[in-house]
Amino acid sequence: MSINPELLLEVAKKAALSAGTEILKIYESGDFSIEAKADDSPLTLADKAAHNKIVSFLEETGIPILSEEGRDISYEERSKWEYFWLVDPLDGTKEFIKKNGEFTVNIALIHNGEPILGVVYPPVLGEIFWSIKKRGAFRERNGQVDKINTTKKSLSESGLKVVASRSHMSEETEAFVSKLDSPEVVSKGSSLKFLLVASGEADVYPRFGPTMEWDTAAAHAIVSESGGRVTLEDQRTQLAYNKKNLLNPYFIVLPS
Repeated sequence: MSINPELLLEVAKKAALSAGTEILKIYESGDFSIEAKADDSPLTLADKAAHNKIVSFLEETGIPILSEEGRDISYEERSKWEYFWLVDPLDGTKEFIKKNGEFTVNIALIHNGEPILGVVYPPVLGEIFWSIKKRGAFRERNGQVDKINTTKKSLSESGLKVVASRSHMSEETEAFVSKLDSPEVVSKGSSLKFLLVASGEADVYPRFGPTMEWDTAAAHAIVSESGGRVTLEDQRTQLAYNKKNLLNPYFIVLPS
């Protein structure tokens, strides 16, 4: 199958921006009805509205879609996919409910287990991040587009900025941070944690806690193009996608 990455990027950006508009309507109206969901995470009207909007755009590409809010697709079926869209229509539902603005729309294109295109849109923050494999990573805000890059620092340097979750700093994360020399901990919600590393605002993000593939794929693509890496704990093996189990293993977002 041959694809046109630039064309697909434009579709993904339109989908993310339209989904953001739907989310903000609900976010600003204060209608926070929460339904129980299989993994007990808060599922809001915004999640569903964003999913429907994204699917309406991505369906036009003829590429299969795996979304957090979509139907369960068997591994038998999806293991045959060369390309597919991997979507989290609203990443950071806890942040959404807390109303701190730190939630995102995540859209990635996966090719044979690797994220090759990513769009991350935090609608409240009014900026959008994207990347295409081998073409760099970018942030657009107030109509201005800038290339983004990691700091390229080594983990042995002093005073590294480490991204850690406000809501889940595990024992393993604390152990990792304690090995660094005078680190400074910075926090953000959702996939914005990856983007702090991608944009050079932080140096490393250890994630030793549960995440799903759709939580990470879009931001992973952006980190890769900004000069960073997303690896397993060995700091060598890249985090892979379209696994039989969509739960990610522990991983580290590195600046180089």
